[in-house]
This record gives sequence, structure tokens and C-alpha cells, in this order.
Amino acid sequence: MPRLRGLSFTFGLLAGVLALSGGVAAQETAPRVLEVKLANDINPVTQDYVVDAIERGEREGYDAVVIELDTPGGLDSSMREIIKAELDADVPVVVYVYPPGSRAASAGAFITLAADVAAMARQTNIGSSTPVAVGGGEIPGDLRRKVINDAAAYARELAEAHGRNGDWAEQAVRSASNLGAREALEQNVIDVVAPDLPSLLEEIDGMRTEPKGFVLDTAGATVDTVEMSLWKRILDTLIDPNIIVLLMSIGLLGITIEILNPGLIFPGTVGAIALIIGLFGLQVLPISWAGLLLMILAAGFFGAEAYVTSHGALALAGAVSFVIGSLMLFDPAGEEYQVSIWVALAVGGTLALLTAIVVTKIVRARRAPTKTGREELLDEVGVVKSALAPTGLVFVHGEIWKAHADGEPLFPGEHVRVEGIGEDLVLEVARVEEPAAVSAS
Repeated sequence: MPRLRGLSFTFGLLAGVLALSGGVAAQETAPRVLEVKLANDINPVTQDYVVDAIERGEREGYDAVVIELDTPGGLDSSMREIIKAELDADVPVVVYVYPPGSRAASAGAFITLAADVAAMARQTNIGSSTPVAVGGGEIPGDLRRKVINDAAAYARELAEAHGRNGDWAEQAVRSASNLGAREALEQNVIDVVAPDLPSLLEEIDGMRTEPKGFVLDTAGATVDTVEMSLWKRILDTLIDPNIIVLLMSIGLLGITIEILNPGLIFPGTVGAIALIIGLFGLQVLPISWAGLLLMILAAGFFGAEAYVTSHGALALAGAVSFVIGSLMLFDPAGEEYQVSIWVALAVGGTLALLTAIVVTKIVRARRAPTKTGREELLDEVGVVKSALAPTGLVFVHGEIWKAHADGEPLFPGEHVRVEGIGEDLVLEVARVEEPAAVSAS
């Protein structure tokens, strides 16, 4: 009996160990999903953020990468880089238009169509992918046909390669078609409608994707969430065209003031920092060289105003060049990245006004009589200290000077004005009946 009890205890212990190890093994093999939150326009900063997240999903062996998307669209170049990352990924990429009220418009529709699984939450929409000209207008003539045909073929190919409705994808480009989540599911534009992420992961579990043939393992997955870092959010803010124009104008103004008034330090330092940050924005976004050259020309006009007598004509030309250049600067970036005309007018007018103030002060300083050395004593009023008959001493400008006065003698206590400076620094003075000011008593 003791031996049987010992065997029972041993078998029970082994069974417990096996059960425990099985639970640990099951826990270790539980699927993992990387959730990527993207509620922004599509630009170079968000492009890097999404591409890096997809690469992380591959590198760290996640079972799927879910991009929660809410975007009005953005740059075509950035959109295509994200799509390339989706198509090349060795991990299933799920694009989920979420939360309710979100949209996958313009570039966002293309990104959704390129996903291994396209999903939407209720009360979301997708579409409106017609390319537009800079400023939001119609693209003219033959160029419009080329751009529309290119985008329509791209959308159709992305949709059909993933087993979805290519006809609608083309209409989203040609006719700006837009669908809500339920209609998109009915018309085979997307694969799933789910109320939240856990429900989505349960519903797509076991789904086989086209054309890569992934079989999804997402039920009960552990979800790791990644959001844009503080640094990327700062960069995303700094590439706002209005902020770039403001920074560049501050930079040009600060450096100009430092050049005209060497040694102030503060304007030059602030100007250099603002200009460098503004140039970063120019590096990130595609720009029009004509617009940039106009802004450089404006800086030249503002600077020349201090040296050329133009009665304000150069400052006005600088303001006009700055406004036109600002409005043209981000033409290649599209309608999402245009400088507000009111910002351009406000900055241009402010620069012209400040330039006029600075130039006025410079002109006044140049026209003012010299007030250094001997000339500083001219017209100063002083007091006789020892009788001038005709030569004596006077107290003027805080010092005792030897002075000479023609005519009647002048006695101590009388007031005199300096009218000239003779040889050996002898002041030429004359009596003042009622002095308006005395330099010293």
C-alpha cells in the first residue's frame, strides 16, 4: 500500500508538471498582433512611421500588423511608399478604418485596397480618390486624362489582385465614388465589417488572403500598440506649410537685423534656429523652386532697402514676392499642403512694415549730426568757473575746460554756450541770457 501511494503521488506530480508545461507552451505560442494607430494625413513623416511599424512586425515575428486608419488623404509619393511596404511585407497587413466616424479618403482608399485584409468599422466611409490639381481645382486637358488613367489603373490592379471589386476601385478614381462600411462590404470593396479590434481579430481568424496566401492566426491574440513618438509628432507639426513660412520669415528677419546691427546676438541666434527648422520642412515636403527663388528674392529686396534709396519701393516689391512665393512654394505637394493666403499676406505685410521701421531708424541715424569727440561739445551749455577776460575756465559736459570769449568779460556763475573748439582744445563760448539746459551746475 505505501508503494502504491508513492506511485500515485509520482504519477500525479508528473501529470501536474505536464499540464503546467503544456499551459506554458500554449501561452508561449499565443498569436501576437501589432496595432498601428494612424489618424493623420499621408506625408513623409507618417510614411516613415507606418513603414517602420510594418518592418517591426516582420522583424519581431508578429502574426499580423493591423493599421487603424483615419485619413483625409495626402501625398501620392508617400502613399505609394506605404503601399510598397504592404505588398512586400512577409507578415499579413490588415487595414482597419476605425474608430466609427473615420474615413479612408483619397490616398487612404488606395492603402486600404492594398492590404491583405481590408476592414471597416460601422459608420465609416471609403473612396473619393480622384486626383486633383494643386489648390484643389481640375487638372487641365491631356494631363488630366494621363493622371486619371494612371490612378484608375493602379486602384483597379490593387483591388483585383486582392480579390476585390476592381470596377468600384476605378470609379472611386474616375467619379470620386464613396461608400459607407455596409455598402463597401456588400459590393466586395472590403472583406470585413467589425465593431472593434477584438471582434475583428476573431472574425478574420483562419482567413486565407490573396494573393500571398497567408492564413491568419489572430483569435485571442495579444495586442501590442504602437503610436507615433513625440519626436515624429513634432516633425509632423513642423511640416505644416504655414509654420514653415513663419519660421523662414522669422529666420530671414532675424539674420537681416543682425547683419544691419552687428553684436545684438539674440536676433541672429533666433533667426538662425528658425531658418534651419524651416529648411527641414522644405527638405521633407516637395517644393516649387520658383516659389523658393521668389522668397529668396524677397529677402534680397528687404535687405537692399537699407542701402538703396527707393522710398519703400523695394520693401513693397519684397512683400509681393514673398506672398507669391509662399503661395507657390508647396505646389507639388498638392492641396493638403498649401499656405493660407491670409498667412502669406500677414507675414509679407509684417516683414514690409518691420523693414520700413528699421530703414527709417537707419536713415535718421545717418542724417543725425555726429555726437562723438569734439563735436559732442558743440551747443552744450556750461557755467563760468573763472572769469573770461577773454580767457578763463568753464564747467561744461561734466568737465573743466579752458575757454575764450570775445567782447565783454564773463564772470563766474554766468552761463555760456559752446560755439566752437579752437586750437589746443580751447572752447569758443558766448554768453547765454536764459539757458534752456545746463550740463552741470
